[in-house]
Amino acid sequence: MAPFIDQTKAPSISITDLSYTFQDRTTGLHNIHLSLPPRSRTLLIGANGAGKTTLLRLLSGKRLAPSNTISVGGLDPFKDGLEGVTYLGLEWVLNPIVRTDIGVRELLKSVGGDFYVERKEELVQVLDIDLDWRMHAVSDGERRRVQLAMGLIRPWRILLLDEITVDLDLLSRSNFLAFLKKETETRECTIVYATHILDNLADWPSHLVHMGLG
Repeated sequence: MAPFIDQTKAPSISITDLSYTFQDRTTGLHNIHLSLPPRSRTLLIGANGAGKTTLLRLLSGKRLAPSNTISVGGLDPFKDGLEGVTYLGLEWVLNPIVRTDIGVRELLKSVGGDFYVERKEELVQVLDIDLDWRMHAVSDGERRRVQLAMGLIRPWRILLLDEITVDLDLLSRSNFLAFLKKETETRECTIVYATHILDNLADWPSHLVHMGLG
């Protein structure tokens, strides 16, 4: 069983002298140093190709980082296979099941909606989701809202978001970010959010990280 991050305190994120090279020998990241405290809300910005997605995938444990370069809650996310780390990125939102003729109620139940009832109800309200929607018949924005609810019903300790609010309208995005802010203020959790949409974000992050090309 994968180890859990310490439940008694919010996890920190530490990156020390991190460099990463792809299989084709191109450089993805070079000499990254970063320290994010517990309960922080970090906005990760930078041009396309700057390495934001690579960094988030390394933090999530989806890629192997060099030894002793990344610590999430004091653990190595790849070697330890951490419980409590949620990564929502491009491959997640392209899951074909969310375009089939299936009901929202069934989808939310499949990811723990009947167990985390209060969180499900709050997310349904925050994201303005109709439980009677059928996924093949909703708009891209509505589909994205359902996907966010699916990804966030189970309580997480570290949340890594990679450009996943792009289809949300202004109100849905505002409500969603307010929900995330409240999460870090009321639970022991930490967020890193990569985005190029910076409207109305001035008061949201506790930390801002700008990435150049790697």
